Amino acid sequence: MDKECLKRYRANRRELLSLERTLERLYAQLEDVPEVSGKVSKSSDNFPYIEQHVTVQMQEPKKASEIKDRIRKKEKRHKALLADMAEAERIIMKMPEGLSRQILESVYLEGMSQQEVGEVVGYTQARVSQIIRIAMKDL
Repeated sequence: MDKECLKRYRANRRELLSLERTLERLYAQLEDVPEVSGKVSKSSDNFPYIEQHVTVQMQEPKKASEIKDRIRKKEKRHKALLADMAEAERIIMKMPEGLSRQILESVYLEGMSQQEVGEVVGYTQARVSQIIRIAMKDL
């Protein structure tokens, strides 16, 4: 599970950015929903508390509720992605300081390729792959 969580990190980060743009767009749409007159009922202020109908300005109910439902779903997914990403970061932060941790951070959290990491630390791509495999067994 730890390995899958780490592999999902990059995709989760891309999806998170996409979700944030979508949420911004949905909030803008919610502000643009036209206002309509609506009737609500209330009790009178004094005894006897007789039901009264009052006209108020409100957003068009059907369209506003559709947008709010979509926002709610997107925010739920946003929260799940953040939790999954935090778990991946926690997995790597549990490791002791050293080359293995640096390599895992670079490959999984920063999105570098094994070849790029190898050039940075002075190893071949094959050796970087071995270090990752050994570190994953220890998790």
